[in-house]
Amino acid sequence: MTDTFAADDGWFANVDAEDTAAAATAIREGRTDEPRDWPTLALEAGSVDDEDGYYDALHEASTAATRAAVTEREAADDRQLVHAVRAMDDCARTANELAERLAEWAGTVDPDAGTGIDYARELVARDQTSEHPPQPLVSLAERVVGLADEAEALREYVERQMPTVAPNLAALAGPVLGARLISLAGGLEDLAKKPSGTVQVLGAEDALFAHLRGHAPSPKHGIIYTHDAVGQTHPDERGSAARALAGKLAIAARVDHYSGEKKPDLEAELAERIETIQARTDDVGGGSDDEPEGDDE
Repeated sequence: MTDTFAADDGWFANVDAEDTAAAATAIREGRTDEPRDWPTLALEAGSVDDEDGYYDALHEASTAATRAAVTEREAADDRQLVHAVRAMDDCARTANELAERLAEWAGTVDPDAGTGIDYARELVARDQTSEHPPQPLVSLAERVVGLADEAEALREYVERQMPTVAPNLAALAGPVLGARLISLAGGLEDLAKKPSGTVQVLGAEDALFAHLRGHAPSPKHGIIYTHDAVGQTHPDERGSAARALAGKLAIAARVDHYSGEKKPDLEAELAERIETIQARTDDVGGGSDDEPEGDDE
């Protein structure tokens, strides 16, 4: 709805009562700056027979509009990455859990039993003409290998797609960590709207809530700990490194979402900042973790 509509116009104007798709489009694309008595206007325009009919039509059109919006959103490239990285982590986690079960079981029948995914691969590759290990054990090993291979295939997909969807975030965080940040935020747009302080603790929600309840200290970082800029920094300076990294990641997400333009300077600025922070531990009485820094430093 736009303000150019006549008094008897609304989302229902010129829409066939049986054409749900057209009604949904009118709901999604229309707007008005002030409320009006839409049921009465719909009656006057002859679009519905009574007020109940208006609300029935509105419900159907609104539901269709919402369904269309959700379908479009889920088909977006960043949402495909979210599904892929979550599936990758699910496959990897399940493979490792089953590998532990496999090792425990195999230890009772196989004198050469090992552990982990590598043992599962070894077991599958053995000559299966022998009676040991039993076939159910081999079948379980095949499932472990299949899940591990699927996780690797999904990782490769994420690594291929991430630089296209979010080039700056992929360059700064790496494709997999960048995709995990997008996943935790709920999408690239959601990540782009978050302040760097929130980006810094994504993945540490349990620790953050415990801190807010007064049961734990404030977390210095979430999953960005896996980034070399944080993980390879002295513990005394990890908070500063995490703030610096989160600031640049927040900027990268905003650039990727709003313009998509590659900004190589972000990488150079981050590298310089991290080098400065890591150099503090070489000085006597190196910097304090409480040193204030800008929100997007």
